[in-house]
Amino acid sequence: MSDGSEYSARQARRTTRQSTGIVIPVYLPPGADHRLQLELLADNVEACVAAVDDPQVICLAADGPDCGGEEVSQLACTYGVSSTVGDRNRGKLSALRHGVDRLWDRADLKWLAVIDADGDHFANELANLTRAGLATQQRCQIHDILVIGRRTSRHRPMGWLRGELEELADRVLLDALTYAAATTGRPLRLEAVTSIEEFPDFHSGFKLFTRNVADAVFRRAPQLCDVDEDAYYRHGCEAVMTLEAMEAGAQLVSVQRTTFNEQPVSTFGQLQRDRLVADKMIWPCRRLGIPPIFVAQWLRNHVPRLLLTTLAPEGKQELLTICNLIAQALDLTPFESDLTDGPLFV
Repeated sequence: MSDGSEYSARQARRTTRQSTGIVIPVYLPPGADHRLQLELLADNVEACVAAVDDPQVICLAADGPDCGGEEVSQLACTYGVSSTVGDRNRGKLSALRHGVDRLWDRADLKWLAVIDADGDHFANELANLTRAGLATQQRCQIHDILVIGRRTSRHRPMGWLRGELEELADRVLLDALTYAAATTGRPLRLEAVTSIEEFPDFHSGFKLFTRNVADAVFRRAPQLCDVDEDAYYRHGCEAVMTLEAMEAGAQLVSVQRTTFNEQPVSTFGQLQRDRLVADKMIWPCRRLGIPPIFVAQWLRNHVPRLLLTTLAPEGKQELLTICNLIAQALDLTPFESDLTDGPLFV
C-alpha cells in the first residue's frame, strides 16, 4: 500500500527549487522588431527566477550571436541568470545543447527542464512536471524519466492547420516507436500517458528530463542519419529530444499544462512548412531503421483521418506534398491523390 509520499507537492516544490535547471532557447530573427519577444522573454525569465532558489541554474541560450546574443547577455545581467551564445544559428536543438552544456558542471541539478522563450510554458507549472516525474520514479521503480507538458488542444493555440500537421507527426512517431519496441524486444512503456490521450503530445516544447536522460539527449554526438542540419536541429528538434530520451530508457510521462489561447509569437510562418513537417517524420524513421514500406502504410493509415483533407483542394494538396517529400527521402514510389481517400462510409 502506498504511504502517500508519491503525492507530495512539498517534495516537488523542493526538487524544482533546489535540483532543477532550466534552459530557455532564444532566437531573435535578424532585422525584425523584437520588442514583443523581449517583453515576453523578460517576463518568462522573471517567472523562472521565482521558481528556483538560485537564478544561476537558469540558462538563456542564444542560437547564434546575430540571433539574440547581445540581448541574452543583457537579460542575464539584469536577472542574475546564466547565458550562452552559440557560434552560429543552427536551430532550437543546437541552442538547447549549448544551454545544457553551460549548466552541466552543476552536479546538484538532478533534473533539466526546457522552456520556450515566449512564456507559453508557465514556470509556475514546472513543479507539476516535477511532481509527476517523482511519482513515476516511485511507482514504476525507474530512475530515468521524460515528462512532457501536454497541451489540451494542438489546434486551438497553434491554429487549425498546424494542429493537424502536428497530429500527423505525432501519430507517425508513435508508430515508429512501437515498431522499434517490437523489433528490439523492449516494450514501449506508455502507461503514464495513455490514460490521458490517444497519442502523446510528443512535439510539445515543455519538457523535463532526469539528468542521465538529458546527458543522452543533449551531450552525446548528434546522429543526423543522413538528414541535413535544418532537419535535425531546427525542424525535427522535438522528435529528436523525445526519441533519444526513450532510446536511453526513459519512462515517458504526460502532464496537462496551461497554454495561451493563441501563440503570442512564432517562427512557424517563417519556415518552409511542407519541409518542416516532413522532416519531423523523416529523421525518426531513419534513426530507428524503419522499413520504408511501413512508413508508407502509416501515412496511408493516418492522412485520411485528418480533417485537413476536408479542406479541398488546398488541404489535400498540402498533405500530398508533405508525404511525397517523405517518399523522396525514403526512396518510395511517389504518392498519388488517392492517399487522402478514406473509407467509403463514416
